[in-house]
Amino acid sequence: MATELSLKYGCNPNQKPSRIFMQEGELPIEVLNGKPGYINFLDAFNSWQLVKELKQATGLPAAASFKHVSPAGAAVAVPMSDTLKKIYFVDDLTLSPLATAYARARGADRMSSYGDFIALSDICDKETALLIQREVSDGIIAPGYTDEALEILKSKRKGTYNIVKIDEAYQPAPIEHKDCFGITFEQGRNELKIDGELLGNLVTETKNLTEEAKRDLIISLITLKYTQSNSVCYAKDGQAIGIGAGQQSRIHCTRLAGNKADIWFLRQHPKVLALPFKADIRRPDRDNTIDVYISDDYEDVIGDDNWQLMFTSQPEPLTREEKKEWLSQMSGVSLGSDAFFPFGDNIERAHRSGVEFIAQPGGSIRDDHVIDTCNKYGITMSFTGIRLFHH
Repeated sequence: MATELSLKYGCNPNQKPSRIFMQEGELPIEVLNGKPGYINFLDAFNSWQLVKELKQATGLPAAASFKHVSPAGAAVAVPMSDTLKKIYFVDDLTLSPLATAYARARGADRMSSYGDFIALSDICDKETALLIQREVSDGIIAPGYTDEALEILKSKRKGTYNIVKIDEAYQPAPIEHKDCFGITFEQGRNELKIDGELLGNLVTETKNLTEEAKRDLIISLITLKYTQSNSVCYAKDGQAIGIGAGQQSRIHCTRLAGNKADIWFLRQHPKVLALPFKADIRRPDRDNTIDVYISDDYEDVIGDDNWQLMFTSQPEPLTREEKKEWLSQMSGVSLGSDAFFPFGDNIERAHRSGVEFIAQPGGSIRDDHVIDTCNKYGITMSFTGIRLFHH
C-alpha cells in the first residue's frame, strides 16, 4: 500500500492537481482495477463507514448505493418477497445474503442509483458480483473479493470498472481536518455509536416499538450519519426506502424522502407489475418509464413514439384515485431525522407515507406540538438527544 495516490482531477476537470494521501502511515486501500477519481473516493469512504456500522449494529451483511456523497439506498440482508425481487429486477437471480443487501440498497431508488458507487460490508461473492455486473455503476469498495467475483467485476466497463479493497481493521485518527477557502477546519470525528439504547426515550402516548421498527430506525439513523444534511430517511423491512438529502428546510427533506418512499411502494402496485414491456427493454429504460407511469405526467406521454416503443400493448393508466387508495395501505414505516422537527407539518407528511415509528433528536421549542401531532396518529416517537449533521 502507498502513502498517496495521484488522481486525474478533483471535483471538476479544471481542479488540478489532485491526490489522496496520509499525513502518517499508508493508505488503507488498494485499487484492484480502474482509476477511481476524487468523487469516487469520497463516495467510497463515506459509504464504507455506513455499511461497516450497519453490520456492527445489526449483525447482518450490509450494502449501500452512493451518489454524490450521499446514499441513494442502504440495506441489510433481510429476505425479500417475490414482489420486491420483481421490482428490483432480481427475480431471475440466485441471491446470497450480501447480494440481497445490495439488491435492496439498489432497489430503494433505482433512478438515483444509476451510476452509483457501491459499498459492501463483507467480502464480495460471486452472486453479488453477477448482480453488479449487469447494473450501471462507477465502482465498488469492499474488504475483499473472491477470485470469481473479482474476475466478473473486472469485466465491467470494458475492463475499467473501479474496484477498491479496504483494510477493514483500519481506524482513522480521532481528529479530522478539511480545508475550505484556504482555511483548515478541525473537529473530532463523529464516533457516536448508534444502537437500540438511543431509542429508549419514548415521548409519545403510543410506546409500541417492535424489534423490526428498532432495526429500521437504527438503519435510518446510521444512514443519516453519512447523508449530506439536512436529511430525513424513511426505512422499512431492513432498508431505506426514501432519503431526502441536502435540503435547506426540514419539511422539504421530509417531502422529498416521503415522495421517494411513495414511489417505492407504488412500484409494487399490480398495474405496475403487469406493465407489458417488450422483452429487449433495458432496466434503466424500464425504471424511467415506470417513474413516468406512476407520476402525474402519464397522460402527457401516452401518444409519444418513444413511449409506444416500450410496450407490446398500451398500458392501462394508474389513476390518481388508484394511487391514493394503494398508498393508504402503506404501513409500518420508520423515519429518522438528523435534527429536530421544528413543526408538526413534518409528522403530517410522514403519516401520509405510512410512518408509525420516528426517531429524532428533540429539542425544538415546539416539541409539544410535534408530540401532539404524533399522538393524533398513534405514532411512536423517540427523542434520541443526538444530532447527525454531516457536511
